[in-house]
Amino acid sequence: QMPRKNCTSLTEFILLGLGDALELQITLFLLFVVIYTLTVLGNVGMILLIRVDSRLHTPMYFFLANLSFVDVCYSSTITPKMLVDLLSEKKTISFAGCFLQMYFFIALATIECILFGLMAYDRYVAICNPLLYSLIMSRTVCLKMAAGAFTAGLLNSMVNTSYVSSLPFCGSNIIHHFFCDSTPLFKLCCSDTRLNESIISTFAGVNMVGTLLVILTSYSYILFSIFRMHSGEGRCKAFSTCASHLTAIILFYATAIYTYLRPRSSYSLSQDEVASVFYTVVIPMLNPLIYSLRNKEVKKALWNVTTRKRIPS
Repeated sequence: QMPRKNCTSLTEFILLGLGDALELQITLFLLFVVIYTLTVLGNVGMILLIRVDSRLHTPMYFFLANLSFVDVCYSSTITPKMLVDLLSEKKTISFAGCFLQMYFFIALATIECILFGLMAYDRYVAICNPLLYSLIMSRTVCLKMAAGAFTAGLLNSMVNTSYVSSLPFCGSNIIHHFFCDSTPLFKLCCSDTRLNESIISTFAGVNMVGTLLVILTSYSYILFSIFRMHSGEGRCKAFSTCASHLTAIILFYATAIYTYLRPRSSYSLSQDEVASVFYTVVIPMLNPLIYSLRNKEVKKALWNVTTRKRIPS
């Protein structure tokens, strides 16, 4: 890097992407085009299915529709630019464009975490307090919860992005990643970023650990209630409604915690890229598949739509 006294303001960054071999780039392009197409079709299809089938007009599916919307936006923040770069010789992104991408990425990731927590709380109320479910999870309450999730995500991202974008960047403008994220951007700063990295990690930790505590607490009560059920059929039904949610949570949080909360001394670019591809590209595609394949109500609604049966109003 250039000495600080020769620092000049950067106007663009270069994203190195996922490799420079032409054969690999073409293979990845074709793979990610398929994944992105399935992501959009799967999540938009889930939103439309929930909208047209009145039997899915419940709090659980309201939050699931919000999750599908977030997944489409989340994937669209990263994947289209990555696809363009895979076929481009000059993989540049403007300074403003880089931090705009980072803003939406952080905001949508935060919203997704909060939605997972809200969905876990919804399952807790449904299983542990079924008689009060319609009162506690009323339409007004659900709308306020969803609005709170989006507001918190946008505000959290505003603070994080403003903080990183105000740092001094000079010398090299090459980002060793396929999208603009805080960790590779810190490596381009002219100043010591250890304090900055700690602050960003704290923000990420509060979000992920906080929502994870809500999820773990909710499911602890849920499991306790399930084991107290005398009916085997009731246990199976309760497990089936929670299995898909738990699967999606484990996939998302495992990769996110590995990427953002592990010690920086163990940072590995190649491992970080693989984890990032998984939670930014693959998981948004898997979520609608997980919720449709493991959910009897969604499968029944899908069957009714595909066979053109009349859906009750």
